[in-house]
Amino acid sequence: MALLKLAAVLLVGGATLIPAATATTSTTSAEHAPATSAPAAAPAPAPAPVVLDCTGKPQTRPATYVLACGDGNNYLTGAKWSTWAAGSATGTATDQANDCVPYCAAGHFHGFPVDVRLDQPVPWTGHPGQVRYTRLTLDYPGARPTGMPAHFVWPLPRPVNAVAGT
Repeated sequence: MALLKLAAVLLVGGATLIPAATATTSTTSAEHAPATSAPAAAPAPAPAPVVLDCTGKPQTRPATYVLACGDGNNYLTGAKWSTWAAGSATGTATDQANDCVPYCAAGHFHGFPVDVRLDQPVPWTGHPGQVRYTRLTLDYPGARPTGMPAHFVWPLPRPVNAVAGT
C-alpha cells in the first residue's frame, strides 16, 4: 500500500516511474538530480482576423464579398489573398458592378480588376482574442466602374450588436 501511495505522489509531482526490469544503475550525480517538469506548451496562436459580411458573419479569406449590402449591385469575386495577417490583408479580385442602365433592376454587371486591402483591425466584442478588419481599400489599376475613383476607401459593416469602436 505504501508503494502505491509513493507512486501516486511521484506521478502528481511530475516524476517518471521506471519499471524495475528496465531500470539501470548509474554512478553519476544525475541519479540524484531533482525531477524537472516538461517545458510549458506554447500558447495557442491567435485566431486569424476576420472580415464581417453584410449579415455580420465572420469570413476568412473570402473568395466573394458583397460591397453593396443594400441591393447587391456591387461585389467582389475571385478574390485571391496574398497576405492575411493581424494588421492587414491584401489581394486581388474582380469588382462586379451593376451599371444600373437604364435602371438597376435592368442593368448589367461589368467586371473590373481591383487590388484589395483590408486593415484597421479592432478587437471583436464578445469574441475574446479575435480581431476584425474595419476598413476596405480598393485600388483600380485600369478601368473602373463609372463614378468610382481609382482609389476608394470603404468602412466595413459593424456587427449588429457593436458598441462604438468595436
